[in-house]
Amino acid sequence: MAEPKKQSRPHESNTKAAMSKTELTPEQAGQIVKKKQTRNRPDLKNFGAEYCEPGDNSRYIRQALASVDLPPIDISDEKQVEERIRQYFEYCAGQDIKPRVSGMANWLGIHRDTLNTWQRGTARKGTHMEIVQKYMGLMEELWESYMLDGKVNTVAGIFLGKIMFGYREPTEVIVSTGQPLGEQVDAKQIEEYLDVIDAE
Repeated sequence: MAEPKKQSRPHESNTKAAMSKTELTPEQAGQIVKKKQTRNRPDLKNFGAEYCEPGDNSRYIRQALASVDLPPIDISDEKQVEERIRQYFEYCAGQDIKPRVSGMANWLGIHRDTLNTWQRGTARKGTHMEIVQKYMGLMEELWESYMLDGKVNTVAGIFLGKIMFGYREPTEVIVSTGQPLGEQVDAKQIEEYLDVIDAE
């Protein structure tokens, strides 16, 4: 005897039809692709929001290119330097991106090593050091906020904190005054001990 054919419930068929007609937005499609790619890459499972989605790379490139066509400034003039740095931070706020030390240097038209010498005061101490330290302090505050709010990968955040802001993990050095070879013996005791051996 043939088994009776299982009938689908009316609401099930309606739901399936509705789902088949539903179109995904580009954001939803990107999330699905991202999940599938991450599922096949165990090394990316802990990266979450930091993993690039379609279109991210072109956006990053356009943002980096923004400094290429900027008119040059007189970097010996501290007022022009501060104005350009402020423009960079305002650009980052307008583009909703995290400011970077290399980005700040590019907007000034200098190498980041030059920016570091200004910050340390080994060059242009009387004019530029205070300005750069002020904005580096602002960047450090942002870095702390990103770390505390989980807006940056932990490993990358720790690395940036060490190389950009000089953070170091505390180390403990224990100094022992004990004798590694035991208690020190008086020279007179050694002499007496050797005399006893000779006597035997």
